[in-house]
Amino acid sequence: MTPVIELQRVTRTYDSGPPALADVSLLVQPGESVAILGPSGSGKSTMLNLIAGLDRPDAGTVTVDGVRVDRLSEAGAALYRRKKIGMVFQFFNLLDDLTAIDNVVLPAQLAGMSRKEAINRGMELLSSLGVARHARAYPGRLSGGQRQRVAVSRALMNRPPLLLADEPTGALDTASGEEVAELLRQLNSAGQTVVVVTHDLSLARPCTNRTIELVDGRIAADVVRTHA
Repeated sequence: MTPVIELQRVTRTYDSGPPALADVSLLVQPGESVAILGPSGSGKSTMLNLIAGLDRPDAGTVTVDGVRVDRLSEAGAALYRRKKIGMVFQFFNLLDDLTAIDNVVLPAQLAGMSRKEAINRGMELLSSLGVARHARAYPGRLSGGQRQRVAVSRALMNRPPLLLADEPTGALDTASGEEVAELLRQLNSAGQTVVVVTHDLSLARPCTNRTIELVDGRIAADVVRTHA
């Protein structure tokens, strides 16, 4: 089985400080649900940016779904993100002047899908995530939990092999955060590979079955759990 993520001896240093990541190797297999944990400055964001092709390592290799991400040009990296990765952010990153459905279908239209096909796919996603009735609403009229569900729909639009979630409950109240954690768990149960970057163990526990703890740019623990 080909790993979805393969980091081999990856190091990334900024300016003259200590490495943000130091000789890190990691495998994530298809269908896994992984939380990358650690305090501020531990290397979580650097790892996320390298996996997403937003940054390059100083040493080592980054491979995602068979693509050598560290070798991509800027244009190649943008195409890679469009095809291979769905990204969910703390503050949703929805476009305020587009309706929920138009936000969701945007990645598919950029990838060349017809608007009719994109709308059909987008409405299926919004329906499955429980927010289809808000399809024509603008983000400013939605709750935080609803906006995050729209953002997850957008992330899944192009059927990416990997869903990256960066502090996905950080801007939500407790109840909405629990709903999003349950949504991520359900997506993983349906076969979606999920990587959640967070400092919040209460998010990591219910929606992932593997936790990787980073400390000072190195993997300090890698624990696989089974849910009761």
